Amino acid sequence: MSTQPFAARAAVADWTETRPADRQTSARQTRPPRNYLNETEGISRWLLTQDHKRIAILYLISVTFFFIVGGLLAFVLRMELLTPNADLMAMDTYNKVFTMHGVVMIFFVLIPAVPAVLGNFLLPMMLGARDLAFPRINLLSWYCYLIGATLLLYTVIAGGVDTGWTFTTPLSTRFVNTNVISAGLAAFMAGFSSIFTGLNFIVTIHRMRAPGLTWFRLPLFVWAHYAAAIIMVLATPVVSITIVLVAVERLVGIGIFDPKLGGDPLLFQHLFWFYSHPAVYVMLLPSMGVISEVIACFSRKRIFGYSAVAFSSVAIALFGFFVWEHHMFIMGVSQYSALVFSLLTMLVAVPSAIKVFNWTSTLYKGSISFDAPMIYALCFLGLFVIGGCTGVFLGSLGMDVQLTETYFVVAHFHFVMVGSVIMGYLAGLHFWWPKITGRMYPELPAKVAAVITFVGFFFTFGPQFILGYLGMPRRYAMYPPEWQALNVLSTAGATVMGFGYLITMVYLMWSLRYGVIAGPNPWRAYGLEWQTASPPPTQNFLETPTVTREAYDYASIDHPVTEIAA
Repeated sequence: MSTQPFAARAAVADWTETRPADRQTSARQTRPPRNYLNETEGISRWLLTQDHKRIAILYLISVTFFFIVGGLLAFVLRMELLTPNADLMAMDTYNKVFTMHGVVMIFFVLIPAVPAVLGNFLLPMMLGARDLAFPRINLLSWYCYLIGATLLLYTVIAGGVDTGWTFTTPLSTRFVNTNVISAGLAAFMAGFSSIFTGLNFIVTIHRMRAPGLTWFRLPLFVWAHYAAAIIMVLATPVVSITIVLVAVERLVGIGIFDPKLGGDPLLFQHLFWFYSHPAVYVMLLPSMGVISEVIACFSRKRIFGYSAVAFSSVAIALFGFFVWEHHMFIMGVSQYSALVFSLLTMLVAVPSAIKVFNWTSTLYKGSISFDAPMIYALCFLGLFVIGGCTGVFLGSLGMDVQLTETYFVVAHFHFVMVGSVIMGYLAGLHFWWPKITGRMYPELPAKVAAVITFVGFFFTFGPQFILGYLGMPRRYAMYPPEWQALNVLSTAGATVMGFGYLITMVYLMWSLRYGVIAGPNPWRAYGLEWQTASPPPTQNFLETPTVTREAYDYASIDHPVTEIAA
């Protein structure tokens, strides 16, 4: 029996060719082979490219820029909260800063980070395809992102917006005079970018899989992006229409959400959260897909309960559409509907718990190696479990009434969204960095940065659970002096976390020029994307590969001689 998991002449190296001791190709190589990075040169070739890999790099640069902007805004907020009094900035300026921080991080970092960067780069290769189904629409999605980014920068230059990132009405339609419309249009264009990306993913997964790549041979990364794409296509138009209605009411004075004009402010809440809670899983599901790939590789095992993990991604996407009202328990909704939504919120935790259980079972008795991607994956597990368990408090009707609008919500949200999503993103970025760039990063600084980031994150948002339990309201620049110690600890943690991110950026940039040249498969990982060169050629594969085995068949990589004897 063949030792190759994939029958494909597109493969450029034997599985056994790139063991850890052989991760280097000659650094003296003077003329690199043709790949997607050097196939064509010139800025116009990049700005007009239809290559999914180059578009992923454009997204990577854009998302990184806004991650820095959002991080700096967050640091300004934490510096203000060092002292009980608003002595760094005026209160209306504080409102603008936390609003812009939320808009930047949610719409321009967390939502596009994994699907637009890693998903764009990897999905066609994982499917054995040469590109996404609609390359021009893929490029259009990035330009929609750019238009939204331009509107956002205009909003900042024009004085900012102070409604909070949720654009709550009637505050956003009547009671503020800041740049609500331009900020809303920025989010609107970012939404179109997500819709185009989701549409591309769905069609590509359905129509462009390699021969033999059946649904239950797909990598779990693909399953996770498929579920997230469903949410992108079905839920994002709702919030886009909602933002348009806010602009119409603000400009024309038609009563849609303003009760003085005959509107209903609860209608805005229903429409906004109908999108925004599923949007949590647009951010989270792709990172979950990354974690499945990383844990399988560095445990050298097939994911325990593959089918359960795959179906749990779809279940999370579907259940996510039925839990939005738990954001509205104190807004005057019916107590009967609140009880129903509280129960549904508990149910959505089940498929998430299935994933955690199966990942943990995969680790059990695995041949674990603690490379940087695996450390980030383990950090993801720790932060996600804490974020998920504290979410149960907020889904419980009685507890939510006491904890909502406090720093408990801020801490929970950041553990799930920033902690879990960014940890998953960094795990994937390190895992596929050799494939993206053709270079290895230095392993020791990567491990140190992962630990520093995790510790800093925990000390940033861990104290905020206590502050929320004590009653500290969010979105205020001032607080009683007895809460200062915990706020100082939180700011210190944010400084440590920022230092961890800075180390990561430095060594990844360093590796682009000085990193050891990577082979096609430096991790001895399983998957079609590892069957092509690093960096990949423009067309991904010289010939369309044929898949002949189940997903994550690491036995065929680690024990090929035993298989031949069998």
